Amino acid sequence: MLPAHLHQKGLRAVAVFEAFKGTIVLLAGFGLLTFLGRDAEVIAEQIVHRMHLDPAHHYPQIFIDAMATLTDTRLWLLAGLAAVYAAVRFAEAYGLWHERRWAEWFAALSGSIYVPIEIYEVAQRVTWVRVTALTVNLGIVAYMIWLLTESRRRRTAAGK
Repeated sequence: MLPAHLHQKGLRAVAVFEAFKGTIVLLAGFGLLTFLGRDAEVIAEQIVHRMHLDPAHHYPQIFIDAMATLTDTRLWLLAGLAAVYAAVRFAEAYGLWHERRWAEWFAALSGSIYVPIEIYEVAQRVTWVRVTALTVNLGIVAYMIWLLTESRRRRTAAGK
């Protein structure tokens, strides 16, 4: 059995991680809004040039093409989706910080959704970023499942 203070530290570490993810996506959403009313394709080409990338290569060209199709409506939609995603992450972080059971369930389920995608990505091409993302996510999901089963075991034992 995990001592209460370690249980709290583990949940708070996951809460901080979820809040961090929400913050990053929220900042990205605000960043998208800076493209409103501007020629995003020209900006994309400038970014590729400043990063000393060859615009004829595959990934820089995908980035430039994607930016070329951006409209103000799409930017607002993407920024709105980023805000919703961030709100969900912040709610999850709040629940975990305050040791709410629903947040533990939510963290286990939402983290589990990404596992097949991450496994597929690692199978396609192994990179340290992909392996790290998969490992961290699996660790969080396993920890949440362990907490939930441990909590259930304690409730069952107390009821006997």
